[in-house]
Amino acid sequence: MHIDWAALGSVFGVSLAVTVGLVGLFTLGIVSLTKREAAASGTAGNVAMARTGAYACFALCAAAVAYGIYLIVA
Repeated sequence: MHIDWAALGSVFGVSLAVTVGLVGLFTLGIVSLTKREAAASGTAGNVAMARTGAYACFALCAAAVAYGIYLIVA
């Protein structure tokens, strides 16, 4: 039995990077929603921009999860 340590390390590194990136993106969406509530007393442009940014973050997270499921199923 032979273990390809380079491939194993590569898979580990990519998995770690994607996981940290996805969690960071989701956190950014949560923070944007929090800022939206705080900016509600401000201008309407700030609220719309915060909401759009949060929805974009959540859409990217959903797309990454859907792509992962596609890779598993296909």
